Amino acid sequence: MTEQTTRPTQRPEAGDHPDVVVSIGTDHHAFDRLVRWTDDYARRHRDLSILVQHGHSTAPEVAAGTPFLPGDELGARMREAQVVVTHGGPGTIVQARRAGHLPVVVARDPELDEHVDDHQLLFVRRLEQAGRVRACSSPQQLAALIDEALASPEAFRVRPSADGGPERAALRAGELIDLLTDTCAGPGAPEPAVQPSGAWPEVTVVVPTRDRPELLRRTLRAVEEQEYPGRITTIVVFDNDQPDPALARAGGERPVRVVTNTLTPGLAGARNTGVLAADTELVAFCDDDDTWMPGKLRAQVEIMRAEPGTEMVCCGIRVVYDRVEAERSLDRTSVTFGDLLASRLTELHPSTFLIRRGAMLDGCGTVSEEIPGSYGEDYELLLRLARRAPIRNIPEPGVRVLWHRRSHFAGRWQTISKALRWLLERYPEFRLVPRGYARVAGQIAFAEASAGRRGAALGWIGATLRHRAAEGRAYLALLVVCGVPPGWITRALHLRGRGV
Repeated sequence: MTEQTTRPTQRPEAGDHPDVVVSIGTDHHAFDRLVRWTDDYARRHRDLSILVQHGHSTAPEVAAGTPFLPGDELGARMREAQVVVTHGGPGTIVQARRAGHLPVVVARDPELDEHVDDHQLLFVRRLEQAGRVRACSSPQQLAALIDEALASPEAFRVRPSADGGPERAALRAGELIDLLTDTCAGPGAPEPAVQPSGAWPEVTVVVPTRDRPELLRRTLRAVEEQEYPGRITTIVVFDNDQPDPALARAGGERPVRVVTNTLTPGLAGARNTGVLAADTELVAFCDDDDTWMPGKLRAQVEIMRAEPGTEMVCCGIRVVYDRVEAERSLDRTSVTFGDLLASRLTELHPSTFLIRRGAMLDGCGTVSEEIPGSYGEDYELLLRLARRAPIRNIPEPGVRVLWHRRSHFAGRWQTISKALRWLLERYPEFRLVPRGYARVAGQIAFAEASAGRRGAALGWIGATLRHRAAEGRAYLALLVVCGVPPGWITRALHLRGRGV
């Protein structure tokens, strides 16, 4: 392509068609590196119209930039463009493919202190291996791929399928992203199975897992041994790990399916992969290091059968840490949105969740995949479901929850802090409940102190105490700032069945 410098790049106005659309997302996490790379390309190709949706990143100097475009408008610009470049977020990739493009993708890199876990790099690599994107990791590669797409546009379009036109093919490809193996269930939403009148409904249990085969088998045995008259189908979702087909079992009253996470890498995407692959009215969650007690499921389903308007039932837990067991059960049978703003109510553990699948798919939505690192995704789902209707609770333990040093979020303080700050931004109602705001702010203070960010920790300690002077987490964070190892504090709390 011949470089020209006779016409400066202008911001595309209404009716103009940009040649290249770059979407970096609209969240609060900058991706300045991709903006710089795009600007460098725009300087050398001033004959092209380049539009950058840069969110909270630094605005481009040469390419046209917009911090925000509504979803419909961004989709329209993508359809008009010759080339689409995206960050590694699944939502943006799906949108580009729905617009008919094979997107050029640049993933954020945790080694460059960009807001992401290494999951995104692996996710984009798998997408590229499956032919769903064209990935690059340097400005030279980005320029070469844009040039290639401009020269051979058909090679960067989603190919039509035999049962529909290009738009249908794009939609299917974007929604399915069936990446890895034939054992992966596509994330389409099948209709719930119809149950005979009076029968015990079939339940699907979603078990996300990663690199814990022995604990996983113990979890599956506990599901198999449930004192439940109906059928229980377990969907084991392998997240960033090779699936073990030997776990699959067909037929009988306790079948097991093995799939791979086809959505955002991490716990939230893994849970959603299982929920979308289910075909039952009722869906339960269980982590791969927890075990159900024999009567757990039957007691919960009895409530669902008696109360058709109930969308979620939880129960108490027994926390096991370093051979010490502590019971955590709420002394109430109903939990409201206000209750959850005031307290996390950790007794409502995700391994106790039994949910009507329609309440998510046709109601409040599935597990949020936007939360940094998927930390607290269970609490955020509780908040959304409780907004719709009170959550029912059985005030006695039904699950043994194992806390151990291999727990996924052990020591991941920066991820914890980012996720909790995201939660406060997403739910401004916390500011109306000083006790609840102080609890979350105190957790952020402790995480920042444990990560060695003394200044940030002191700032959050101050915010905590201004909302509630009696919030103990502020003083625990202050101990860490003063040099007390955070592991000592968390261990002491865990021995009592509690967390920060």
